[in-house]
Amino acid sequence: MSQFVSHFEKNAIVGEPEVVEDFPTVRSLASHPAWLRLKDAAVAVQAVQIKDGSVPDEADKPAAVQHIGRILSSIEELSPHFPHDATYLAALADDFRRWVSEDLGVPDFLDSLAAFQPQQHRVDGLGHLVVFPMYTQNGSTNRLVEAVLVEVIWPEFVAELEAGEYGNKLFVPLRFVDFTPGYDTNSAVLFPETVAMREIPTFTWGAIFQDREAARYRRVVRAASEITKIALPADASAMLDDQKLTEETFVMWDLIHDRSHMRGDLPFDPFMIKQRMPFFLYSLEELRCDLTAFRESVRLERELGALPEAELSDAQRQIRDHAHLVQYAVIFDRIFRFAITGGRVRNYDGLGGQLLFAWMHQHDVLHWTDTQLTIDWQNVPDVVVALSDQINELYWRSIDRPKVAHWLAAYEMLTKTLTPNPASQWARGLPDEILAGVPKGYTDAVLDDEFPLSMFYEALNKKMAAVIESTAGITGESEGR
Repeated sequence: MSQFVSHFEKNAIVGEPEVVEDFPTVRSLASHPAWLRLKDAAVAVQAVQIKDGSVPDEADKPAAVQHIGRILSSIEELSPHFPHDATYLAALADDFRRWVSEDLGVPDFLDSLAAFQPQQHRVDGLGHLVVFPMYTQNGSTNRLVEAVLVEVIWPEFVAELEAGEYGNKLFVPLRFVDFTPGYDTNSAVLFPETVAMREIPTFTWGAIFQDREAARYRRVVRAASEITKIALPADASAMLDDQKLTEETFVMWDLIHDRSHMRGDLPFDPFMIKQRMPFFLYSLEELRCDLTAFRESVRLERELGALPEAELSDAQRQIRDHAHLVQYAVIFDRIFRFAITGGRVRNYDGLGGQLLFAWMHQHDVLHWTDTQLTIDWQNVPDVVVALSDQINELYWRSIDRPKVAHWLAAYEMLTKTLTPNPASQWARGLPDEILAGVPKGYTDAVLDDEFPLSMFYEALNKKMAAVIESTAGITGESEGR
């Protein structure tokens, strides 16, 4: 969508799509000399920072100060293109100056982080310049100065969904324009908690790079479908040829997924309560939210599909059609990418993918016969929703259980579908000294690879590993739109 960021209407209704024609988009700034200088300077500062973000070596400080000066001048030159972020960019310059005045110790960018409020400007195509000392999840664990040019993805049908029963004021879907090396990785999120700051505020937004999620989905599913010889439905195949369509599908998925955390009959939320738990609890929580997105998409497709076409608005038709695509996305991303991405050390996303595959196989909607994968799409929705029901039932019952009893019940549920490691203490039955002891004993007894890959996934992993590895740093532009 064509929209020049410096012509953003200040009085626009927040969250409504907006079109301003005949101006270049934020993507044109990727070649702007000020942006290129900013990127180079940020990389130069990264080279002398340590894990906590400070620059401890006295010999490095003069050059670091010069590079920060280049960052400041670049921000000043680029600021007119982002009037909606004027308060943030001014605070950002102040934070950089204070960091220099404090001899480049551990950086504190709380003030500029508090001023950055992208959730207030969810307008399709709107750009942001984001610069912070931060770590990048699934990228670097060091709090280095990173810079990112992004644009918002906010189509009309998503705005209508969010304005209705799927309200999520914190959710910000983004598309990469350009970035420093911390994002030339697998990281597909921009979260405020990753920023170096003196104290933890109440967070008001969370951003996901839907173009990266969509691009790696397209590459991975295309390869996996060839390897497994699955005959994709026509609309699922069309997604693989359409980056924009896939991006919008992932926006809908993540909108519903993200709001599912902290909703429902929850005995806990392992991502909110900072305590150590067996990794399979994290797996069930992430899968619960994905399956909530799946079941809601089934409901939306069925309800809107039952109405006469003439009664539907354009946005309702988009919701109905994308709801069907979300179902493909959840299944294929989970069974083809999640299950074999990353190492085997407490890989909770991998476990969720394994569980979904095995559940579908054991409920006779997924078949691996004559070295070909087939899926009975007509019966898939009800079978997958049944897995969602089982997890929800586990959560509902566990409200009345002690914590470790919930852990044991979750493990029992998993082992009805997945086969645990033969060496597992949990599978054999934990000894009395662990059962009567503190929770740490339970967690310590969980193997790094408590649920090893099945023979199907061992074989698939050998053929898919290089494809999955190739998606590091991928964007919508690099994969082709």
